[in-house]
Amino acid sequence: MKPLLLSLASLSLLAAPPAERKKPMSFFELTVIKLDGMPESLSDFKGKVVLAVNVASECGFTPQYEGLQKLYADYKDKGLVILGFPCNQFGGQEPGNAEQIQTFCSTKFHVSFPMFEKLDVKGPKQAPVYTFLTAKHGEPAWNFHKYLVGKDGQVIAAYKSGVTPESTELRGAIEAALK
Repeated sequence: MKPLLLSLASLSLLAAPPAERKKPMSFFELTVIKLDGMPESLSDFKGKVVLAVNVASECGFTPQYEGLQKLYADYKDKGLVILGFPCNQFGGQEPGNAEQIQTFCSTKFHVSFPMFEKLDVKGPKQAPVYTFLTAKHGEPAWNFHKYLVGKDGQVIAAYKSGVTPESTELRGAIEAALK
């Protein structure tokens, strides 16, 4: 098991009220909480291409979990990581707790990419990771909105829910970012 190392700066991003948070210059400066309740520094993914997705278990787009898992399997050895962020802000479509979400994802869709605790992706309680993701590319309008983050920690593009993991548009952008 890897030792947990967090800087005081990354902990302050989790605990400080929004008005007092230092604005991160890179996605990889942030820390989020995994489904098991442990913090994870996104610096662990530095140098990789990241696809961040707000997910939900009871949404019409929930079958995209299958495509996301296939995308992860196809590209993880080339440097892609998919990060799932459960969200209950759209139609109450993620009502479960962390354990229920983990069980659902692993048993129904065999998700092996990293999953994090349920958070707000928009509004006054927006999580810092989504404050960063949405700064230049807008807030999600629904579940399964995707943000592509480059190896440099900057958001390259955002994709609405209807853009599937199988789409040539998304796969092409991922392949370009991996070069």
